[in-house]
Amino acid sequence: MKRIAHAWLAVAGPGPLALLRALIACAIFLFLLLWTPSTAALAPVTVLTVDGAIGPASADYLARGIARAAQDGHQLVIIELDTPGGLDTSTRVVVKAILASPVPVAVYVAPSGARAASAGTFILMAGHIAAMAPGTNVGAATPVPLGRPADGGARPQDAQSATPMVRKQVNDAAASIRALAELRGRNADWAERSVRDALSVPAAAALGSRVIEHVASDVPALLGLVDGRHIKLDRPDAGTRTLHTRGAPLHAAHPDWRNRLLGVISEPSVALILMSIGIYGLLFEFMSPGAVAPGVVGALCLLLGLYGLHLLPLNYAGLGLILLGLAFMAGEAFLPSFGVLGLGGIAAFVAGALILVDTDLAGYGVPVALVVPLAIASALLVAGMGAVALGTRRRALAGGPNALVGSLAEVIGASGGDTWANVNGETWRVDSGVALRPGQTVRVLGRKGARLEVVPADHGPVAHANPNHINKGE
Repeated sequence: MKRIAHAWLAVAGPGPLALLRALIACAIFLFLLLWTPSTAALAPVTVLTVDGAIGPASADYLARGIARAAQDGHQLVIIELDTPGGLDTSTRVVVKAILASPVPVAVYVAPSGARAASAGTFILMAGHIAAMAPGTNVGAATPVPLGRPADGGARPQDAQSATPMVRKQVNDAAASIRALAELRGRNADWAERSVRDALSVPAAAALGSRVIEHVASDVPALLGLVDGRHIKLDRPDAGTRTLHTRGAPLHAAHPDWRNRLLGVISEPSVALILMSIGIYGLLFEFMSPGAVAPGVVGALCLLLGLYGLHLLPLNYAGLGLILLGLAFMAGEAFLPSFGVLGLGGIAAFVAGALILVDTDLAGYGVPVALVVPLAIASALLVAGMGAVALGTRRRALAGGPNALVGSLAEVIGASGGDTWANVNGETWRVDSGVALRPGQTVRVLGRKGARLEVVPADHGPVAHANPNHINKGE
């Protein structure tokens, strides 16, 4: 410090004027240190992570994460991506969110070993910045239906022999990804070939072919590479943003409860189970009015299941078969079809569940390992309900006139030419082919209007009585 002071005095000279100059210089230095643009612009960077197929839940997570980053004033959104593909509708939701974003979006395929296949290629092309980690790959963006035999053997390399619907899907996807690549100044020819020829390249080749702009080992390295870059946003009112990302704080935005719930119920298997539970819960409520709990649980499960199915690319013929199968199995408990409705319901349920989701994307079909146990459980449940209903129908009446047949009664006495007896606490006129005495025990054989046919209890069982006497006169 003494050396600095002596050097300053040697330049400025002694006296109050020199001291004033020194104070002014220090103030200017501190102002520049605190308010330099490179430091003041270190706004946070949002990091969104997707690991898995692009579906309704991940699309909602990304769209809401981009919107939240704009609200919080963050300077950049990084989508760390590792996906085998996804649903077309969900992919378009993400692409639209990126194009409409007021904040620059960098799509980063990471970590090493990750991929951005199919739908991931579209999202990478849509990003304002495209980057990959070493050991990753991108491409193979051909729509999934073309990847299976069509018209007896159409393959990705033989698209012209595919069905008109498949060619329509391929042409639409190729035009879409080419438009995104041209918008970002990337290799549009390669992007189109990734759709038509299922072309895929590693990170180094993607960088050399102008598919991406950067190869970075991790997020901090990527922030250093894009520091100072000028990004022109797609919104007319957004203008151009200059990034100051070197050393910027990172904000990892994790899925909230809404995204997690959406991710669970949008699984086709979970949605099918919820819908089945909902229908049977309502059925139990209708069979036993006032139970409340089955109706409440059934209504909630049915609504959640239908909402989850609504988010998926449904085959409505499959949904109709499932509902028809459940209705048939429920009807088996009430109609004497001798198993025809139940078997038909099981067949319809299985067929509908197998074709419920209209996509071949891995992870979005209903597995046979779930369909068969669910159908068996439904059949056993309906069989149990039918057995209970059948047992109730065959049960003997607990009251009424026929309940008196076979009962023992005690003769009270005779009055006005009629004999009276006490039967189960009630007083009845009784007739008998033999003389009866008060206090004698008799057995009821049948009924004639308001009179009972009786015999002495020691005359044998009811089976020996004349059945024509039972309920005669009614």
